[in-house]
Amino acid sequence: MRYKDISGKEIIDVNEGARLGVLGQTDLEIDEKTGQIESFVIPSYKWFGLKKEGAETTIRWNSIRKIGEDMIMIES
Repeated sequence: MRYKDISGKEIIDVNEGARLGVLGQTDLEIDEKTGQIESFVIPSYKWFGLKKEGAETTIRWNSIRKIGEDMIMIES
């Protein structure tokens, strides 16, 4: 699977029923040796798009349960 195939999908936590962000508005942690994605780092935002300093959520690749047509479902 290529990054372009998953970019733009919403990330949903199935345990909380919450939208965490959109892949593409996230940072990625990548294993330098293998080139594989290890985790997504999702920044937290306040209302009106103002960034909240220091607040972010890290989602490990192995937390992904399903990659669908429009969203990525994770289990936190």
